[in-house]
Amino acid sequence: MDDYKKNMTIKDMPISERPRERLAKYGSEVLSNIELLAIILRTGNRSDSAIGLATKLLSDERGIRHLCELSFDELKKMKGIGPAKASQIKASFELGRRVRSFKDNNSYFIKTPKDAAELIMEDMRYLKKEHLRLILLNTKNSVISIKDISIGSLNSSIVHPREVFIEAIKNSSASIIICHNHPSGDPIPSKEDIDVTKRVYEAGKIIGIDLIDHIIIGDGKYISMKERNII
Repeated sequence: MDDYKKNMTIKDMPISERPRERLAKYGSEVLSNIELLAIILRTGNRSDSAIGLATKLLSDERGIRHLCELSFDELKKMKGIGPAKASQIKASFELGRRVRSFKDNNSYFIKTPKDAAELIMEDMRYLKKEHLRLILLNTKNSVISIKDISIGSLNSSIVHPREVFIEAIKNSSASIIICHNHPSGDPIPSKEDIDVTKRVYEAGKIIGIDLIDHIIIGDGKYISMKERNII
């Protein structure tokens, strides 16, 4: 982005170069991240135009990923960002996340580990803490519901099969898939991950509700315990 554009107000820019006009004429896909963010921000501040402010917000080497991970309070602390702009940024990211993760559970079937991973990937890949979730399935492997079980490090002292199967029984599930994320982005299972998986698997055999997989979510990648022959 040229320096003069960073300091120039959008109204002062040639009409053909204004982000909103470019979006209307060419489509959103041709705009840079800076231009898209400038549209969301709408205005700049005393020292920066909307383009200049957007440039500063995306100056971290992680770019838009870093901005996505910031909390509302963290955004407010950034120069030029008050409650209104922080709300606009958080709302935009949340809408995008919901669109990416939307699935109609009533008609979503799990046939492969990839199906399960795609169902929860966008919702879990950016979480800063480990979350354990449960995908409940009927006899046709159609998704009944997705339930949160625990938040925090996955270990056998925190995650008890009782909590997992209470939800499965309440929802008349025929089988289940457990899923959790690694905030590091690396989905390689730890010893605790494997121990918890085996414990839940054995409990399921006794109860009569099969654990058909345990999916570990990383940053855009996953590992299936079933594919690794752990269960």
